[in-house]
Amino acid sequence: MAKAVQAYADDTGQIHASAENAILADLTNILGRVGAEGGITQGLAHLILKKRPEIERVFADLDAISADQEGSL
Repeated sequence: MAKAVQAYADDTGQIHASAENAILADLTNILGRVGAEGGITQGLAHLILKKRPEIERVFADLDAISADQEGSL
């Protein structure tokens, strides 16, 4: 018997069983080929997702510094 299931689509329309897998696919596509064979791209996407809070903090710091610099011009 068929039943409805929840699935997640990435930006290319591919279906994934979890939201995390869809996001990882999107990150992998955004990063493109990293390394000679492109083999580290998926690992890098996993690392970015895992380190998201730290990465967001760094970008928030950059935004604050940039705003301070624009304000002093």
